Amino acid sequence: MPGKVLIVDDEANIVISLEFLMEQAGYTVAVARTGEEAIEKIDSFHPDLVLLDVMLPGINGFDILQRIRQHFAPHEIAVVMLTAKGREVEVTKGLALGANAYITKPFSTRDLLAEVRRYLEPGEEHETLTN
Repeated sequence: MPGKVLIVDDEANIVISLEFLMEQAGYTVAVARTGEEAIEKIDSFHPDLVLLDVMLPGINGFDILQRIRQHFAPHEIAVVMLTAKGREVEVTKGLALGANAYITKPFSTRDLLAEVRRYLEPGEEHETLTN
């Protein structure tokens, strides 16, 4: 069953490619470009999964993640951190705050889609592709 994906990123090129990728995979998509907009969209759109950047105007991705986890368990809303912030301390922080996964930019669209399907379509067999 396809799910609802909220893309939270302020880079237009990233948003366009992620939106296309998720829609092609059959997911319903919403976009937020600021931290504040992300909080509003979580309340109004009720996503099953959030693709969340760390560096955002306003509220940062770590703070958004913390707010999500105050209200929703990881199985209720999956959060995949998708960010250029890839130092070990940042990855550790994201996972400690409750992210389901942490993917650094640049990323493989195949790997990202496999990760999204892992949370939105559990138990289904998915094709795995290697480069």
